[in-house]
Amino acid sequence: QVQLVESGGGLVQAGGSLRLSCVASGNTINNYGMGWFRQAPGKEREFVARISWDAGILDYADSVKGRFTISRVNAKNTVYLQMNSLKPEDTAVYSCARMRYTYSTSSSPTSYGIWGQGTQVTVSS
Repeated sequence: QVQLVESGGGLVQAGGSLRLSCVASGNTINNYGMGWFRQAPGKEREFVARISWDAGILDYADSVKGRFTISRVNAKNTVYLQMNSLKPEDTAVYSCARMRYTYSTSSSPTSYGIWGQGTQVTVSS
């Protein structure tokens, strides 16, 4: 059973940067699409970014496009989310997730079967 563990969250001032990491253990993520989602207090979980198994497909929510970059290193079983020009509205718990099926990708959270516990990102104004 694969487990996902996120790290890299924290408190940062508006305009700053953070790099989130998602490390998989217990099984490989190499053949799976991966995604980052976030949930702010009182709000529903929302899609942030996704990457296909071979990094051939990259996709972002409009709210983060041009500021966030998703990447992966399959040899390390790791997915990253580089977040630049952070805004207070980016404050949320960020979670990574693995698709239910190999060689597929989606922006819908229901398509993902395994989730990490999340890491808090707080952006002060």
